[in-house]
Amino acid sequence: MKIYFHLNLGGFSNCYVVANEKCKEAIIIDPGQITEKIIDNIESGSYKLSGVFITHNHGSHVHGLRTLRKIYTPKIYAADWEVAGNDTNVITGDGKVRIAGLTVRYMALPGHTADSMVYKIGNVLFTGDTISAGKIGTTNSSYSDFILRNNIDRKIFSQQDATVLMPGHGPPTCVGAEKLYNLDMVQITEKDEFSETPLSDE
Repeated sequence: MKIYFHLNLGGFSNCYVVANEKCKEAIIIDPGQITEKIIDNIESGSYKLSGVFITHNHGSHVHGLRTLRKIYTPKIYAADWEVAGNDTNVITGDGKVRIAGLTVRYMALPGHTADSMVYKIGNVLFTGDTISAGKIGTTNSSYSDFILRNNIDRKIFSQQDATVLMPGHGPPTCVGAEKLYNLDMVQITEKDEFSETPLSDE
């Protein structure tokens, strides 16, 4: 398996081409922008583009899908039907898809958005905006924040420490590093942070 990284300068989001060299097929995760380089990855490797996986329906992660569909006819997987209308293979909950000779495991991880999905291929997790190096996704309420943290703890931090995280924004990281250094996930009690020392009468 080969993973090609592409940066969408329009939204500073990450797009990934995952290629299976054995069967000469590939999938794309979050086509925020389709560039000549992405097409070159597919064509120069003589890959068939079999699938597209969307982590969540935000513009900087899906804008390139329309262009991509003018060139190829991949199956489209997302939790939001509006990504590609009737052409969307809607996935919910946790499960797996066998495509391009790869097993793509998917996990619903709402919080940042209601349709947020995380995809695991081998030892790599494609996390979208749920978690990135040193931070977690933004939320629109304290309840959504609680749900997101809880889901990250149960579904991402439960993975092996060496599991690689490929986020929707920023550099790659791994589960072990985020357990130790992701400040958004560190829970500091008020007692630890603001312990008071009684003032002396002297």
